[in-house]
Amino acid sequence: MYSEWASLSAQITANSCGAQCFSVLNKFPASAGREVVVSVVKQLGTNLGITQNAEPSHLVKDEEVKWCMDVICFGLSLPLQEHETIKDCVNVYCEWLTALHPQPRISVPKPICEDANLYARQIINHFHNLFVPRQGEILPFLYQTTLGADTIKRQAVLCHRVLRTLQQTAQISHLMDRQTWDTLLLFLLAINEILLAPPTVKDDVGDQLCERVLSVLFEVWLLACVRSFPSPSMWKTLQESCAMWRHRVALVDQWNRVNLALTARLLEFSYGPAFPQLKNAEEDGQLIPVGMSNDCVAQTWYRFLRMIGNPTALCSPHIISKSSHFVQWALTHEKGAETHQHPCLQQLPQIFLNAMKGISSQVDAFLALPLTSMGAGVELAVARPKCNSILHVFHEWLFEAAHIGGDTWRQNRKKQACEASKRPSSMIMEHRKGSISLSQPNSLNDPQSLPPTLTIDKYESGRAEAIGTLCKIFCAKKTGEEILPVYLARFYMALQQCLKITESRECDETLASILLHSSDLFRLDLDGINVLLPGFIAALEIVLPDKDLKLKTQSMAFNRTELRRSAINILLSIMVLPLHYQTLPIRDLVTSETSEKIFTFIQLKSRLMNILMNALQVETDAQNTHMLLGGLLLCVQDAVTFEETELGGANLSHNSSGVQNQHHEANLLSSACSERSVSLVSAGTASLSGQTTATMGAGSGSIRDTASSAHDYPSLTISDDMSFEFGQELDSGTTYDNAHALFVRATYLVCHRLISSWKTDLNVSLAALELLSGLARLHIRETDALECKRAVKWICDYICYQCSRPPPAHSKDLHSTIVAAFQCTAAWLMQHPYLLQDKDCLQTVLEVVELGISGTKSQSKGGDIPKFKDEKELKPASMRVRDAAENLLTIILEQVGYFPSECGPESISSLLDEVALMKHCNSMAPAAATSSEQAIAKFKYFVTENSTILALLEEPLGNDQDPQPTVTLLIRGPFGRHAWTMQLRHLPRSKSGIKYHAVNPGRPIPMNDVTQRPECEQKNFPEGVDKVQPCVADYSIPTIEQIREQYGSGSIRELEAMLENQSIHEKLAWAEADTSADSLSHAQECVPPAVCHEFHAARLFLSHFGFLGFESRNPHNPAESLGTPPQRPLIVLDTKSTAFAADLERLDKLSARTHDTVYVFYVKSGQTSAQQIIGNMAEEQSSGRDPHFASMLQTLGWPVQVAEHSGWTGFVHNSWSLKGTPEEHVNQAPNELNYNGSQRVIYWADVSSEIAFVVPTAWNLRHNSDTNDTGSISSNQDQIGGSSNVWDTMDGGGTGLAKSKSRNLSLELDTTRSRDAKEPVPPTRRKGNVTKPTLLAQAPAKIFLVWLESYEDYLNFPLEDMLAYTRTGEELHTLQLPRASDCHVIFVHSLLSGLLRVKLQGPPGRMSFATPLVDGMVLSRRVVGNLVRQTALNISRRRRLDNDNYQPPHVRRRLKVQDIVLKYKMDLSEAELLAHLFQRAI
Repeated sequence: MYSEWASLSAQITANSCGAQCFSVLNKFPASAGREVVVSVVKQLGTNLGITQNAEPSHLVKDEEVKWCMDVICFGLSLPLQEHETIKDCVNVYCEWLTALHPQPRISVPKPICEDANLYARQIINHFHNLFVPRQGEILPFLYQTTLGADTIKRQAVLCHRVLRTLQQTAQISHLMDRQTWDTLLLFLLAINEILLAPPTVKDDVGDQLCERVLSVLFEVWLLACVRSFPSPSMWKTLQESCAMWRHRVALVDQWNRVNLALTARLLEFSYGPAFPQLKNAEEDGQLIPVGMSNDCVAQTWYRFLRMIGNPTALCSPHIISKSSHFVQWALTHEKGAETHQHPCLQQLPQIFLNAMKGISSQVDAFLALPLTSMGAGVELAVARPKCNSILHVFHEWLFEAAHIGGDTWRQNRKKQACEASKRPSSMIMEHRKGSISLSQPNSLNDPQSLPPTLTIDKYESGRAEAIGTLCKIFCAKKTGEEILPVYLARFYMALQQCLKITESRECDETLASILLHSSDLFRLDLDGINVLLPGFIAALEIVLPDKDLKLKTQSMAFNRTELRRSAINILLSIMVLPLHYQTLPIRDLVTSETSEKIFTFIQLKSRLMNILMNALQVETDAQNTHMLLGGLLLCVQDAVTFEETELGGANLSHNSSGVQNQHHEANLLSSACSERSVSLVSAGTASLSGQTTATMGAGSGSIRDTASSAHDYPSLTISDDMSFEFGQELDSGTTYDNAHALFVRATYLVCHRLISSWKTDLNVSLAALELLSGLARLHIRETDALECKRAVKWICDYICYQCSRPPPAHSKDLHSTIVAAFQCTAAWLMQHPYLLQDKDCLQTVLEVVELGISGTKSQSKGGDIPKFKDEKELKPASMRVRDAAENLLTIILEQVGYFPSECGPESISSLLDEVALMKHCNSMAPAAATSSEQAIAKFKYFVTENSTILALLEEPLGNDQDPQPTVTLLIRGPFGRHAWTMQLRHLPRSKSGIKYHAVNPGRPIPMNDVTQRPECEQKNFPEGVDKVQPCVADYSIPTIEQIREQYGSGSIRELEAMLENQSIHEKLAWAEADTSADSLSHAQECVPPAVCHEFHAARLFLSHFGFLGFESRNPHNPAESLGTPPQRPLIVLDTKSTAFAADLERLDKLSARTHDTVYVFYVKSGQTSAQQIIGNMAEEQSSGRDPHFASMLQTLGWPVQVAEHSGWTGFVHNSWSLKGTPEEHVNQAPNELNYNGSQRVIYWADVSSEIAFVVPTAWNLRHNSDTNDTGSISSNQDQIGGSSNVWDTMDGGGTGLAKSKSRNLSLELDTTRSRDAKEPVPPTRRKGNVTKPTLLAQAPAKIFLVWLESYEDYLNFPLEDMLAYTRTGEELHTLQLPRASDCHVIFVHSLLSGLLRVKLQGPPGRMSFATPLVDGMVLSRRVVGNLVRQTALNISRRRRLDNDNYQPPHVRRRLKVQDIVLKYKMDLSEAELLAHLFQRAI
């Protein structure tokens, strides 16, 4: 840089050595000179105003001043014992230097004021005498005597005074010319040379003044850059001088301080005010003079940066110690020593580390990283410089430092030593110019002669800082940015050297630094980065599976949790690579003829799975566990989908043509049995020494046998209750590296840890349950019932444990985990309905449901007597737990094995309502349009259990030709609306379906012969009764005579007359019958009576089902009265009110499932405004979108037509309605990706939740504004009443009959529907007024899915502006409108490799982020839709769990029913209720 400029080093030496020759008193004896100085200086000092008032100087001529200056010059060189005299000399000169100030002191002689620069230069030169060693005195050793130590302190005080004066003069003087500036700078260089160049000795003057003289030098130098920019010769001299002081710690510290201050100013004008400001210490911020121009800052910054040369020279003590001062020390050493053996050089490793930290701080400043940042998760500035720009400045130092101690470095040192041995030694030793580059050979460089504290391994900390800085630079690569191949190659070589695992398999500082700062390396599209994959996997195998990680550190401190988190981030970014690249080989960076082996990506899969499983077993940090659980579900999902799509369901197997490696194809299910896992994870277990993992390939049996002696390894023996047979199953398998093996291992590992160690942590428990729910939804061909049964049993045990915890432990968080566990159980049963066919599983699940509802089990133990529910006191853990248990019970009874129904997954309720049923009723005219009020009038409405509304229609439907007592029911309960049709039959349909209506039944002709009836006397008693001897009891019945005597003969005569009359009537009747046409002699054929069409079917139904059990009640007994209406078994509703139909409609608009909406956006590179982003979905922009975006949309759910859809559409006004297809919509062909909700949305549902994916366009903004203009809460009634019915499209063409079958709860699955289209739906908010508006305390979660072409655009995504496009209509019901800070955003960025990078952004909070997606995860396209959907659902579920005021859908429906009861109940007595049943509906 300054090679063509002359150095001023000789002038500095001349000034230092000749300082004492300036005075004429040197010609006289020392004692005479001292006397002159004492007398003269004492007199001059009295006029300075220190002890008395200042007086004007008597020196008025130049000659007088020069003579006095000669005396003072000599006085400054007096022995240090003459402290007072030297002090007076310093005081006089410091006062006289104020001549350069704007206001000189009064004591300054007039000649000096008139020519201040000339005299100031002489004074500065005379000050050399204060700092140079005295004749016969060697300053560094004065401290050895008591007098010397005190004297050194006094000298230091005087030196401080001089430095302070010079610095103050430079700051405030405006008179200094260039020559004076140069003199001042040379003086400062000289005194630094004097004090700092010699080897450091503790507590000497150099040691005490080191910080001060350097800070003054640098600060004054910065001032000179503003006032009089130093010449290149001056800069060269500064660089050469600093090279001689590099053994001083303070030099690098001050260098770093000045560099950071200059860098802060450089960033201000280079990148503008929007660039994050570098925050230095307050005093460091004042280092840069105010008037320094931008160009001056840039020039000064670069020159200061290069001031100490290459920092890697600090790793070579031979180079640092080549100065003449070290040579002098070596020559005078008692025992003889080499220059590089001086004790002060033991500080070199720390100095090297400080230099690397300084460079790292500057890199952080350019990347806008906080100076204290470590690890991942720190956002970089968008306007940061390119990687190439930063590397142009720092690459030489960083790459060389990263190789320190590595194989390449050792080879280069050997070459240099070999070349140096062939050169004459005179080429190596120079007086001033110390070598500052490793490239210069040194014949003295013999590692064997270095002391133990200076061996190359002691520089490990600095090397770690350098490689960590390089990782930060390369991780700052922007989307589409190109990095020079030479930089990539050197970086990969450095990483490969640093990632080499030592024999001790310890995590040293270099390895830790790489992992800590490389979180993003594999998700940045770096060319060729995958060549480092084996090295990084080996590093992860050291760090992640070890529970008690031992760090081999010297000077750097690492947070183990942060280190593991960063390692997990790396793991999550490479998990999908094996299945993505499959058999693609991984090239080795250093190719040789005898290359050992070429790995393929698929061979690394087992190692990655083992790392993940083992890490999950030993992880204790909640956030890290959360990330690992997300990665685990990604792995299993990816493997399952890969086998389904790529392999057609076949098991994944390794490429048999390649070289097999037992280590990489280790048994996945017994991976923890490897020697490494045993030695690392099991505490106190003897390691299998002498045997590496790679050699353990004799078979799974030998591995199991070897490891069985140590039972503490983290194998799948994760629970004592695991059966031995299951262990046999694991060992007997032949192919473990497939989806089924992953599924089994993941299920058991997560279930065990959930019960054993995660149950007390809310977030980890929720993440584990989310993972188990995700595993339940996977369709794996090999899955057997036993595995799923065990999983359900474990989840039920978890619920039991949580419920049984003592009362102090019961909290909102605990109950949230229980609710989530019930939801997880429902997911397993829905996806595996055969589990309920197992008696034990059914009993386990129902016991847990009972526990959730009532708070206790009927049987605490197997042998206990069951306690019936009417004997138990209901004490559920909480109402939330009870609601969740009720929901699970309903799913078991109604949905398991039956979902989705014929209605499809869009609805779990019947699509029939009163209007639809009445259109097919016999009493309705075929073409008559029926309003809801007219249809409701035909029904009778009752409420039972204060939660279920029964609507009874007593008329048979039009397609029923069999007149039977028929009732059609619409049951509206907490879990939906269901339609049933019931008939009272005395015979089963199979026997009563055929009826014979022939005119002649074919009976024989009757016989007209009248038989003679024999006359016989009627006897009241048997004939033998007279033979029985009567007893007293027989006489208790009085005879006729006794009665006549008792009551009189009148009563007897009346009785006899009645008998006689009756006898006469009977004889007449017989006679009339014999002569009539109906007599047997005139018998006609029997004719069946007319068919009865009038039934009181509602009464029959209610009676048969036990709702009219009044007989057991005594109406006169208050204890047995019917009670108030809410307590009665049956409540009658008054349907004559005009508002009843509207309230019933609102009840139907309350879904029995949760509902959520995800808004999907596409952001092209560089877009920052909402209008630009929304415009991307216009039809004319389709060619500019990534085709994979459309593919992702299709995997989120299935497209539905809003006009025909009966579920959640993303908008309140048209969701959950029974709709037809308006003609205007039929013929429109929407854009392929037009899912904005106007005509189509993407929809997905399961049994408990539904979700709509809306892709907003400009239509959404217009629609939302229109809705807001007209939309009060009650304004939707007209829309509800006017909504068309699904039956409208069936009236023509006779197609209605096919669909008119009533829907009951025993639905059969539609086998023609694909399995993917049969999954469930979510809950809704109340729409419309009840008695008063229902306001939600918390707005529904706003979830955005954003596709980024450029990853950095997530920083500028206009979230606030996007809210206007994402309104559902529920905002009217919330206490506060959605805010941008409450939104959850899932950013997806497509990498060049075809993989997808995920970025999550959301509100801070305990439960903000859900699995399976994790911030920074890299996905394959085959699973992105599934994982995004699961994450969105889990985010919403967590938000509901965290909301204290949230009511589940079935609870809200139940409350709505109760509200209807309060408004429309009829207080009928028992008699009035029965009379009401006999009244016909209108």
